[in-house]
Amino acid sequence: MDGNGRWANERRHTRVWGHIRGARVVNEIVRSASEINLKALTLYAFSTENWNRPKEEVQTLFRLLKKFLIREGENIVANNVQFKMIGDISHLNEETKNLIKKIESESSDCDGLKLNFAFSYGGRREIVDAVNSFVAQNPGKPLTEDIISSRMYRPDAGDVDLMIRSGGDQRISNFMLWESNYAELFFTATKWPDFTSKEFVQIIDEVAKRERRFGALSKSANIKQEGNNAEKEKMEAISHGN
Repeated sequence: MDGNGRWANERRHTRVWGHIRGARVVNEIVRSASEINLKALTLYAFSTENWNRPKEEVQTLFRLLKKFLIREGENIVANNVQFKMIGDISHLNEETKNLIKKIESESSDCDGLKLNFAFSYGGRREIVDAVNSFVAQNPGKPLTEDIISSRMYRPDAGDVDLMIRSGGDQRISNFMLWESNYAELFFTATKWPDFTSKEFVQIIDEVAKRERRFGALSKSANIKQEGNNAEKEKMEAISHGN
């Protein structure tokens, strides 16, 4: 959810103001994702690298997270959304950590949208944690891709189908590296405070038209290959006098 700071600077406000405005967009996008029956939505709110930002900005993000949890906790459950925080929340205050545990517990039986908040999250860190947790419990045993996948922070959400980045930058910035092995990528110049549910749905509809091959040939290529094989067999038959 990128572009908050630049959006604010363009309007001669502090970066903090951009985060406050951007927080309002979260509700709209979560509601839209639930309405169109997405399986899962993960919002990258704060990365492990974001700790290098100014202290005031970091504290503002913490306060916004707490306000979101207080304001939206009941709505999450009421709308059948299953909430989970992924990342290292050890630096949050006890009140915020208790709010997270409360909402995760109360929404655990919801079977609608799986909503993940990535906070103090890093894709490399997630992979390391997955490997270490298995090795600690199974010393000497070999790892497999399935085992690592099962040890991710939210394995039941599955792999990422579509990764959207707002704000104009075209990189994935250490986000869900394992789960995004075959994700479709979409980069929009729209900064997060200006991002709307309309654009969100339009992006999903546009990407849904892409042909996802997962390393295989496309359908048209398969048809062409079958045609080439048939022609080859015909020529071989002619050359052998059949």
